[in-house]
Amino acid sequence: MAVPTPEWLTQRGGSLQGSPDGRTWLVYFNNEPHYRLRPVPVRGQFGCQVTQTINGRRLEGDGLYASPEEALRGGLEDLRKALGW
Repeated sequence: MAVPTPEWLTQRGGSLQGSPDGRTWLVYFNNEPHYRLRPVPVRGQFGCQVTQTINGRRLEGDGLYASPEEALRGGLEDLRKALGW
């Protein structure tokens, strides 16, 4: 699944990269992973788990999406809001 790095993230020096497992994406700042995003099945649809890599804390989001790609975009939007951007 190819999801481009959002503009709000690149403007702040961040990037989005797929991980080797093919199911998880990482948000990098200063070449270090800060957040892990993973689309997961939820009640016949998809949600996105967003986890801070340094401490394992989750950002809670309640969005449901039709596809893993949409869930990843939704997780990125939840992250943007949590960061206050």
